[in-house]
Amino acid sequence: MNQSLQEYVARCHCGALSARFRTSLSPANWSLRACQCAFCRAHGALTVADPAGDLEFGARAPEQLHRYRFGTRTADFLLCRECGVYVGARSGGAGGGFGILNVRALRPIPADLSAPVPLHQPEETPEGRRERRQAHWTPLTLPFL
Repeated sequence: MNQSLQEYVARCHCGALSARFRTSLSPANWSLRACQCAFCRAHGALTVADPAGDLEFGARAPEQLHRYRFGTRTADFLLCRECGVYVGARSGGAGGGFGILNVRALRPIPADLSAPVPLHQPEETPEGRRERRQAHWTPLTLPFL
């Protein structure tokens, strides 16, 4: 692991799913996004990504992992079947894939987060969405989950 990267650990409520987000950015400098789609609003999601960092999703209990796809069906939204927590999302791509982390799943949630920016892109094409994710989401270190 790059020594300049700080690690942040996330998990669902029951501990079946987890994530490790590594970034050189301090939480006060994270670009938090509050997606305005119905799914993210219903989950109260705030997401973060760092194209210069890395993200790893894990499952202590793989049978509890639920991959939910909706809309353009270009990403897997990772939820726990047991406790219902939305941990993050992953999208395929060159080099293994990219992901975002739901900041609300971090343990602990950093106190010095910046204000989230609303994100609403209803006119985006599936190809445009893939390109945006490759440019702005975090590279996955374990793309199989």
